Amino acid sequence: MSELLSVSGLSKRFGGLNAVSDLSFSIESGSIVGLIGPNGAGKTTVFNLVCGQQQPTAGEVRFEGRVVNALPPFERVRLGMARTFQSTVLYTDSTVLENVLRGLAARSGPAVWSGVPGLGRWRAYRDDLHRRAFDLLDFVDLRDVHDITARNLPYGHQRSLGVAIALATSPKLLMLDEPVAGMNPAETAQMAQLIRRINQQGTTILVVEHDMSFVMQLCGHIIAVSNGRKLAEGTPDQVQRDPQVIAAYLGDEDVAA
Repeated sequence: MSELLSVSGLSKRFGGLNAVSDLSFSIESGSIVGLIGPNGAGKTTVFNLVCGQQQPTAGEVRFEGRVVNALPPFERVRLGMARTFQSTVLYTDSTVLENVLRGLAARSGPAVWSGVPGLGRWRAYRDDLHRRAFDLLDFVDLRDVHDITARNLPYGHQRSLGVAIALATSPKLLMLDEPVAGMNPAETAQMAQLIRRINQQGTTILVVEHDMSFVMQLCGHIIAVSNGRKLAEGTPDQVQRDPQVIAAYLGDEDVAA
């Protein structure tokens, strides 16, 4: 497998707080990688730095060998990076279908919407967008609720819709921020199945999640952080047995709340 994403010496300071400190790791194409750590460990900040929502104080982010530090989030999306968020971010007053159509537009950019000349071509383009949107809804098992307003979906379906919106951008790397937070066991199992199906289609996955059973069963490789620093990296079994990881989760070191 080839290297898809690498971060080297990544740091982020907020005033006197080091949210991320000299963090380095790489992710191989086709893998499912977990990023774990106690609350306040800096995991979401790492996501923000990789996706361009925040700029690093120091260090470098490379995607397919290209340094992307200077690229805004929408340019990173076009390169093939997508993410979901801890809280479900949807267009709540739009239908399920309309949410996915917006995701498809994000990949193409606004110029595409105005750059299709002629009514016939526009209709063909519109029909193609709808076909692709329904294919995605089939994939995440939401086709039957395509005309429901997003705010009226059950919580588990809202999280699946968030994944569908991200998938609409055709990502090479999909970053999932706590995808099963607040879910019941049945919903958690369904999300695990969905993530595996996404990966089997060739998408690399990086997931942050507090449910350790979920992460350890899903991921082939784990990166553990605390206070913005890497504690351990390896297989789930290796990381679970690492003394520093055990200490961090048991509260034997100064871990931010």
